[in-house]
Amino acid sequence: MSRRYFLSTVGLTLAGASLARCSFVSNETIPEPQPPVADVEKLMARGIGAFRHTWTHVQGLKIHSLVSSASVSLDAPVIVLVHGSGLSGRYMIPTAHQLATDCRVYVPDLPGFGDSDKPAKVFDVPELADCLVAWMLAIELDRVALLGNSFGCQVIADLAARYPERVEAALLQGPTTPPEERSWFWQFIRWRQNQPYNPRSLGPITYEDYKKCGLRRMYGSFQSQLTDRIEDKATRIQAPVLVVRGANDPIANQRWCEEIAGLCPRGKLVLIPEVAHTLCYTAPVQLAAVSRSFLKEIGAGAKAVRYSGIMMGKIK
Repeated sequence: MSRRYFLSTVGLTLAGASLARCSFVSNETIPEPQPPVADVEKLMARGIGAFRHTWTHVQGLKIHSLVSSASVSLDAPVIVLVHGSGLSGRYMIPTAHQLATDCRVYVPDLPGFGDSDKPAKVFDVPELADCLVAWMLAIELDRVALLGNSFGCQVIADLAARYPERVEAALLQGPTTPPEERSWFWQFIRWRQNQPYNPRSLGPITYEDYKKCGLRRMYGSFQSQLTDRIEDKATRIQAPVLVVRGANDPIANQRWCEEIAGLCPRGKLVLIPEVAHTLCYTAPVQLAAVSRSFLKEIGAGAKAVRYSGIMMGKIK
C-alpha cells in the first residue's frame, strides 16, 4: 500500500467516523424508531421475538442473516432487505420489524459486512449481487421482492438486470448516486447534510458496523459505489420497480430519483415527506406502508394507492 493511498484512506475513514458521530451534536431531537433496535436485539439474544439469527455457508463463506419468525400466511410476500455501503442489516431492523407482521422477511449481511465472513477480496457491485443470489439459492428462496437502501439499491439493480427470474419486485429507497456527484467530495457534503435527519441512536450502530467492515473494505466498496452506473442497468429490469425518496434526502435528489424510476420499464416513484435518506431506520412505518401497498398492487395487478401524506405515481 502506498503512503499516499494509506493517508487518504485514513483521512477518509476519520471523515466517516465524524459522519457517524455528528448526529450527537444536533440540537434538534429526531424521533427514535419504535421498537428500539436494542430492544429487538435483546429479545433475539434470549431466543424470542420476531427474528432469529441464521448463518448459511455460501461459496466458502458464512453469511449471517436475520430471518423473521412470526407466523404469517403461506402466500405472504417474501422480502429481502439489502443494506448500504459499509453497514450491515442491523440498521434495517425497524423496517424489517414493521414488515414482519404480514411478510416473510430476510435481512442478510452481505459478505465482508456485519457478522458475515470477511473475504480477502473486496467485492464490487456485480460480485455482491452474485453472492446475494447464491445465498438465496442456498436457503431455497426462489423469487423474492428486494428492498434496498442507498448502495443496496445498486446491488439490487444489478441483480434484477442479470437475474430477472429471481426478482418479484425491486424497491429502491434512496438509490445512489447521481452522476454529477460521483466523487468523495460531493458524497461527504451530502452525508453531512443528511446527518441532522438521523436520530442519535443510529450513530453507535453505524460506527460499530464501520469497525467490523474495516478501512480497506470501506474504501473499496465506496469506490465501487461511485463507479457503478445504476442508470445503465435500470432499463433492463423486467420486474416492477418502486423508487422511494424521502422529500428531504440530499443524497438521492428528486431529479435523480425521477430519472431512475423513468428508466425502469415498470418504474414508479413514491415521495415520503419530512424525512431524508435513511428511511429504513428513521421512517420504518412509512417505508413499510408504501412497500406493502406496492407489493399488494402488483400482486393484484390493480390500481394506484394513495396514503395520507404519501404521493405515489407513474413516472414517464
